[in-house]
Amino acid sequence: MTTTTQKATVLALGLLLVPTLGHAQSTEDLIKRLDRLEQENQSLRRDLTALQAQQSKAGETKASTKAQEADAGVIMINSPLSYTLLDPTTAGKSKPLALLAAKQDGSLKPGGVVLGGGLTAIADYQSTNFSSDFGYLMRQPGASHIGKSVSEAAIHSAQLHVTAAVNPWLTAYVELLYDPQQSFGAGTITALSRNQIQLRRGYALIGDLNRSPVYGMIGKFDTPFGQTDTVNPFSLSTDGHTFAGLAYGALIGYSKNGLNLTAEAVEGGSAFRGLNTPVDGTNVPSRLNNYVLDANYMANLGGRNRTLLAGASYEKGSSYCQSFPITHFGACSKANPAYAVYSTLNWDQFTLKGQYVSTVNPMPGTHNPNAPLNIYKASRISSYDVGLKYRTNAFDKPLHLSADFSTLIAGPNGSPWQHQDQWVAGIASFPSPNVKLFSEVIFVDGYLPLQFLTGGTPGEDPGDTESSTDKRSKVLMTGITLAF
Repeated sequence: MTTTTQKATVLALGLLLVPTLGHAQSTEDLIKRLDRLEQENQSLRRDLTALQAQQSKAGETKASTKAQEADAGVIMINSPLSYTLLDPTTAGKSKPLALLAAKQDGSLKPGGVVLGGGLTAIADYQSTNFSSDFGYLMRQPGASHIGKSVSEAAIHSAQLHVTAAVNPWLTAYVELLYDPQQSFGAGTITALSRNQIQLRRGYALIGDLNRSPVYGMIGKFDTPFGQTDTVNPFSLSTDGHTFAGLAYGALIGYSKNGLNLTAEAVEGGSAFRGLNTPVDGTNVPSRLNNYVLDANYMANLGGRNRTLLAGASYEKGSSYCQSFPITHFGACSKANPAYAVYSTLNWDQFTLKGQYVSTVNPMPGTHNPNAPLNIYKASRISSYDVGLKYRTNAFDKPLHLSADFSTLIAGPNGSPWQHQDQWVAGIASFPSPNVKLFSEVIFVDGYLPLQFLTGGTPGEDPGDTESSTDKRSKVLMTGITLAF
């Protein structure tokens, strides 16, 4: 019923009632009352509409909050983050800071779980001038390289990780690794002993860089010693091979305005790699009696990609402490400290990296007491690396060109174990941020296996060694690294 009809109806009723109601209101009074009622009705309708809108908005906000909570709690795939966490050419000590940065910029939300993985597949051809003695560092010397030339198409490594941002302060990280070519298991790369899956890294990370520059870790992780990353697309530099540490420990760090400070208490005895301190004359890891210290600072030199990083590290007990004959992971009578100084310059499209690493004292086992090798005195173990990378584009995709020289020095001039040099020239293309296609040309001058480095191999003449500066290897490598 329209408003006009309503007024007419009331007016008609009023006219009919006037004769019978001695004190009835006039028609004008009735119309005024009707107008008042209509205004009140409109006001009530407006209030009702506003209330309904508020309830609807509150419902949408609640639903949105629930959806966000659900998003933060589900298992997610973050391929760029997985690539960063699993990339072996990037220093392992930077991975916890990458996790903290991901939480800081919101790409890893509290309550979220990231499941990811990575795989590196390679094909290569290798040759050497001594039968079965290949100095190629990206695999353990062993029974899989027979003769003076070998070729392969294989999985070099595969990884899985689970990263859980439990809350703004707590993060859990677990990484599984399959690496038949670098496993210390016996036999060939098809032997069951070398085809195992291990928990390579696992730790609890405490920290929120939005609230505090201090963070902490406990578990199994890369020690913060030196700068073990490389400009190469695949091959690690020699200094990374010889001094990169992996151990159980507890770490506290500080990161703010380019300054990074870390101190780690390391489980003593023989670590997974890179560290060793005696525990009551044994190599049993039953005491926190080792430590690693690191400090570095990154200065902004102006421009979008112009920075200079400089740093230094010290560790109480390196892995170079055994007496003759040298056995990998063997017990030491005394810890042998080591130090590292390093720097990286980024200038527009160029990266220049350098590092020098050395033990503080000579390694006792580098002196062979047996003739004719007993003429060489014990030597400190040292290594250095110089690398250059140029970043450009090809077909609208990132393209990296690199060259790197690194060396291990384990003996005095003239000794069979004096040095092992590695030259690498590489090219890498990135079709997407989580996929790398690469090729390398590698030349290795010298052959220095750490196990029985200076001789003393069981069943052989103690005055003889397989180490030699005359042995050379050449490698042509291609492959792909991808993460998901």
